[in-house]
Amino acid sequence: MGLPLVLLLLLLPAALPARRCEPPQGSAGAVRALGARLLGLAGDPARDPDPAVYLALRLAREHHPRLERRYLERLQHTFQHPYGRSLQSHGHSRWDAERGTSAAEPPQTGRLALYLLGLQATCPPLSPHRSLVTWLKYYLEEDWRGSQRHGHPVTSHYQYGLGVLALCVHRKRVRDEVVRRLLTAQHHGRLGHGGNSVDTEAVVALAFTCLEQRRLVGTELAAKLRLAVREASRNMAKAQGPDGVIGNIYSTPWALQVFLATGECQTEPAFGQAMAALLENLEAFGTAATMAQVLPVLHGHSYLDIASMHCREEPDTLTPLDVEPLPEVPGNKTVRLVVECPLPWCYELRLYDRLVPVPAAASLLDVLQAAAALEPPEFRFHTQDTPQGPFLTQVLGLEARQEKRNYWQLLSAPNTPLQMGIADYRPQDGATLILRLSEW
Repeated sequence: MGLPLVLLLLLLPAALPARRCEPPQGSAGAVRALGARLLGLAGDPARDPDPAVYLALRLAREHHPRLERRYLERLQHTFQHPYGRSLQSHGHSRWDAERGTSAAEPPQTGRLALYLLGLQATCPPLSPHRSLVTWLKYYLEEDWRGSQRHGHPVTSHYQYGLGVLALCVHRKRVRDEVVRRLLTAQHHGRLGHGGNSVDTEAVVALAFTCLEQRRLVGTELAAKLRLAVREASRNMAKAQGPDGVIGNIYSTPWALQVFLATGECQTEPAFGQAMAALLENLEAFGTAATMAQVLPVLHGHSYLDIASMHCREEPDTLTPLDVEPLPEVPGNKTVRLVVECPLPWCYELRLYDRLVPVPAAASLLDVLQAAAALEPPEFRFHTQDTPQGPFLTQVLGLEARQEKRNYWQLLSAPNTPLQMGIADYRPQDGATLILRLSEW
């Protein structure tokens, strides 16, 4: 029989192992304020619950147990309904999986993986219903089978790696073939492009580190995983720019998770430089998703620490801070919007070039929407919602697709990559922004 609910609440929250690598002491106030802002956003019932937000709250140094419990309850309501029953009750079985029948389109590999990580971060850890683990294993197979001829998952190697990591943290074995798919993708450089490559390689490296440390694979495969993690660490150090950023500002926290999980944070110079870059650019982390991405490393933790959390009393000292809306900026600005396609199959390099008038506080997304409303209607675009905000997928009918190994690169003229997403970046008056279809 399980523990009574009252006792469970008294045991909350959890304490983590001693931190080895942390930001400078002088940054504690800024980090605490960021955590308070995230807690304020988490308390907004109008926002859909995000398991990554819950993970960030649980991996923090200070806590608000009542709000964390409430957020967990919202997550459970969201995830237990679709995944609380077996595959068979949904009309799917292992035989269906072998025949390629999908339980959901597309597989929700990444979100379910983060939810399982969140259950493990609760104190005491909540054992997931067996069906949740079954669903995640099922998604890993369906994710790959749906696009097998392309040699990558239907979703992404990022989500696929999160799935393997979540199962490992719960001490659930996966087939060696599932792990070897990630090894092959890393070896052949198929994990992504630019900052996205850093994100994905970091998640994959965390999964490999977990599998090796928890001895969930054989000796021969474990040796290959160790080599792959070392290679990933070297790649991240090489990807660091002179400003300390690794890939881009949003991929930098993922790289730091790898250095923390492997202990290289004590010896790798890139770690301290990247941490300093994060602290200098905290204003870039203005959404719940991006705050959740950066807070764990600002507290000296990676997702692997979830596997070794233990319960004792934590300080109930964090107070939610309401996030004030951006101040109104009077007036207007004009932004030059350019669309380029330098790929051989495009009929010309410059496909669009026009001045777009917008309000002074407009984001890049606002600029795109204003351009689409201009007469004559020459500009059109599509986005895809992600936990990090809207992601640009199609411009002027040209779609960025993973199987074609291309993406829409966002640049400030002439060639400076933007460090924020389209909803967060706010161009200056007179700026020239370039949307360039690029290959990786």
